[in-house]
Amino acid sequence: MNYMELDTPALIIDREIMMDNLGFMQDYADRKKVALRPHTKTHKMPKLALIQEDLGAKGITVAKVGEAEVMAAAGLKNIFIANEIVGAVKLARIRKLAESIDISFGLDSIDQAKMIEAAFEGADKKAQVLIEIEVGEERSGVIEQDDYIKLLHYLKTCKNIYLKGIFSHDGNSYGAADISECRNIHLTAQKRTLEFARLAKEEGMELETVSIGSTPSMMHDFPILEGVTEIRPGTYIFMDASQANAYGSLDRNAATVLTTIISRPTAERVITDVGAKGITAQTRSKGFCATQGLGLIKGWPDVEIFDVYDEHAIIYNQQFRDHVKVGDKVEIIPNHICPVVNLHEYAYLVSKGQVIEKISVECRGKLL
Repeated sequence: MNYMELDTPALIIDREIMMDNLGFMQDYADRKKVALRPHTKTHKMPKLALIQEDLGAKGITVAKVGEAEVMAAAGLKNIFIANEIVGAVKLARIRKLAESIDISFGLDSIDQAKMIEAAFEGADKKAQVLIEIEVGEERSGVIEQDDYIKLLHYLKTCKNIYLKGIFSHDGNSYGAADISECRNIHLTAQKRTLEFARLAKEEGMELETVSIGSTPSMMHDFPILEGVTEIRPGTYIFMDASQANAYGSLDRNAATVLTTIISRPTAERVITDVGAKGITAQTRSKGFCATQGLGLIKGWPDVEIFDVYDEHAIIYNQQFRDHVKVGDKVEIIPNHICPVVNLHEYAYLVSKGQVIEKISVECRGKLL
């Protein structure tokens, strides 16, 4: 069936654009001689993760233990949870996963390491961890070198933990003023990450993995410095309105939300049948990823979502209002695709206008 016949709201994935995006990033990794471990929190679909591995990815990244469990059940065998995992219940679930797959996860403190050491007492396999290095995003991760050295010294005393490597996320690249500043952020983050790798080596701890990544800094063929072993972009598979601003084109936007015009109450106002529960209310306000409004209308680059209620998108544009009628369907390019996918039970894979597959978003809602 033609995808315009679908009931709405519906999450639409253009297969040809998606596959081109996947090939683009795999080629970048191959040329830079690093492994690609894509972050699957963007698409949340094991079927697409398996395609990424078929194209050359060495494994996948997830954000939550629940996502790892779903991916493992679908046949993904090499998974990194790019997050600090805390608490006996979650660590017990990782211990169980480690019985059948290669799984690793993030660490940034001695307090957390103590929990891990206790949780893996008596396990057949050691917990595999990567220390997160904070590189400017001002989120989690080790900041001070002294704290890092203390953590390394503690890990040397642990019999149930294997330090696999370190990782960083230059999420501050989203706020770069332009491509030049994004490049500087990208290189600065790598240099800082590699400095922490050097410190580990000085402590007699050779690291198997030095992992970096965010999508904005991976779309412009920036250098990957020697010593980095893998990259972890995620949004590149679908892109979104904010990424299009950073990339400079909407041509790589593979994901849209199909929505129906349900009202034209004034000479300028148009209402559609998807709101915050289908496209979120997220914006990006800073740098070259900054967005206007709450999403764009595909084919109408100057028309944006002015506001959203739970079930309604509000548009103010007289030209657009005059062009559409109640019952027409349009596509919204979301500002941030990752949380949008999380709101949809299914995605519809489309090729040349035809729906070729309905894919379950199996990792949606996996908060634990």
